[in-house]
Amino acid sequence: MLRFVVDETRCTRCGQCVRDCVAKIITRSGSEIPRIRPEDEVNCIRCQHCLAVCPEAAVSIFGLLPADSQPLREDSFPALDNMLTLVRGRRSVRQYRDENVEPKLLRRLLEALGNAPTGVNRAALTFAVIDDRETMRRFRAKAYGLIGEAVATGRIPGHPSDFLKEVASAWREKAEDTIFRGAPHLLAVSAGPGSVCPQEDVTLALAYFELMAQCAGLGTVWCGLAKWAMEAVPELKEAAGIPPDSSYYVMLFGLPAVRYSRTVQRDGAGRIRRISV
Repeated sequence: MLRFVVDETRCTRCGQCVRDCVAKIITRSGSEIPRIRPEDEVNCIRCQHCLAVCPEAAVSIFGLLPADSQPLREDSFPALDNMLTLVRGRRSVRQYRDENVEPKLLRRLLEALGNAPTGVNRAALTFAVIDDRETMRRFRAKAYGLIGEAVATGRIPGHPSDFLKEVASAWREKAEDTIFRGAPHLLAVSAGPGSVCPQEDVTLALAYFELMAQCAGLGTVWCGLAKWAMEAVPELKEAAGIPPDSSYYVMLFGLPAVRYSRTVQRDGAGRIRRISV
């Protein structure tokens, strides 16, 4: 049941919810209030556009009330100049303080992450997080132990074996954390086979998390080395709470131990091609 409810005393019959419904299942006839026929409910993609678009706060759905949503005004979003500075000033951080991110802040970021776009609005993502630096230390030690064991028993063929052998040796001999960069936290986002575009969903969620984290004073880094290690040593992926049949990626984060004083200069680095038909 969608629990699509329209407050008749508020509804002005403007038709915005009807026009903006992605699934085209909201209808209105004459002076009646908008409705969704029971047989059409299965086609709802749960986007909540109807709740968001109503200027009179007359529409609720799934038991969610418009009064519990944040109102949007002209100044609700970052100014373009601020957003451009964020994009230009974002850096991959590989130096971290040995401190936990404040749990309340991390909870706010992860809860908001549910708003990242997903294909057909499936929102079928899992956010596996290491939210405590002591847990991260144990995970790190376990990871290098599993890597060392896999290398020693010859379970990893070819070039990955050579690289991971060096990584395991650097950890064993010098406590050098090549993969996890000493980060106190890890976020692994995964999407199961039921997702329409799983890898895109994962990447978008991590991009959203990164920008929010940067605004919160945190540092992040996309950790391709961790994914490489997890693909070579599946037990490590299991230890990170990632289902074997999922698309996924890993991000490290925490309080940065480095401060960048200016943006870099990459404007125009991508090739722009004007499409003419």
